Amino acid sequence: MSGAGPAAVALALVLAAAGVLFLRSRAKSLPPDVPNARSLHAVPVPRAGGYAVWLGFLPAAILVPPAFPHGLAGWLPPWLALAAISARDDVRDVGIVARLAVQGLAAAWVAAALVGAAGAGVLVASVEFVAIMFTIAWASNLYNFMDGSDGLAASMGAIGFVGFGAGALAAGHGRAAVPLFALAAALLPFLAVNRPPARMFLGDVGAVPLGFLASAFGAAGVVQRFWPAWFPLLVFLPFVADASITLARRMLRRERWWEGHRSHYYQRLAQSGAGHAGTLRVYVPLMAGAAATAVTCLVAAPDAGWAALAAWLAALAIVFGRIDYHWHKKTNMG
Repeated sequence: MSGAGPAAVALALVLAAAGVLFLRSRAKSLPPDVPNARSLHAVPVPRAGGYAVWLGFLPAAILVPPAFPHGLAGWLPPWLALAAISARDDVRDVGIVARLAVQGLAAAWVAAALVGAAGAGVLVASVEFVAIMFTIAWASNLYNFMDGSDGLAASMGAIGFVGFGAGALAAGHGRAAVPLFALAAALLPFLAVNRPPARMFLGDVGAVPLGFLASAFGAAGVVQRFWPAWFPLLVFLPFVADASITLARRMLRRERWWEGHRSHYYQRLAQSGAGHAGTLRVYVPLMAGAAATAVTCLVAAPDAGWAALAAWLAALAIVFGRIDYHWHKKTNMG
């Protein structure tokens, strides 16, 4: 990395820490996450931690911009729109149609930038556009779905973007790694107040744009040949698998899958007696293991990436099966 790289990462860390301290001093005036039947917490918790994360990341990303087709214009305008409607949703519920419309437009913006940069034929470009758009829209939502247990989403974000940064370095793109490491650094001060017992949540303004960036930067790395398509999937696999399998199950059962619930595997683990701390102790090694496997394969055995992804899916299936077993055992006894 160039001299600006460490400075940008340090700037993200310092500004995010200042943001957390400021928000903590204004905790009573922040929008609260009030417990309901779908929550895992018992008392209201401020949900504005995302502002501190973005206070750290955005200046760093402007100082050393992410490697993205069309530069900041390729991802920042849709990110701002997504952050704005998510911030509004934290204060007053926004209808699902409005939220999905903004998320779809944001995903389409990025998909158009990435497909245009790939320079594929019309048919291939059309398929790629739909695939990228769907992936980004889904990732924005799945990250929000998975932000329901203390420390979980922040840990995945920090681990995941360190994995992306390491992948960029391995591909020989040191400058491209800087904003990825900066985003991981900006999550650390928030994680300090979000670990169990959480004193602050990300809120939609943090979780939805974070999922957007994970998928947008992951897809950009594929288009720019920093890494193969399996790499971003494997880095964030514990979140992708939990949210995707849960959604599929709810759809098959014809449940109102777009509404909040407590049937994610991490939620069932917490309800089975692990609590927030125990859930984090299970998921953090899974996150770190998947991301480390992805980076190792990228460096040493790129052709083994898909096999590694399949192996991790099998391992997660076993973990999820054990969680289901203990959850059913506990609920049936109840």
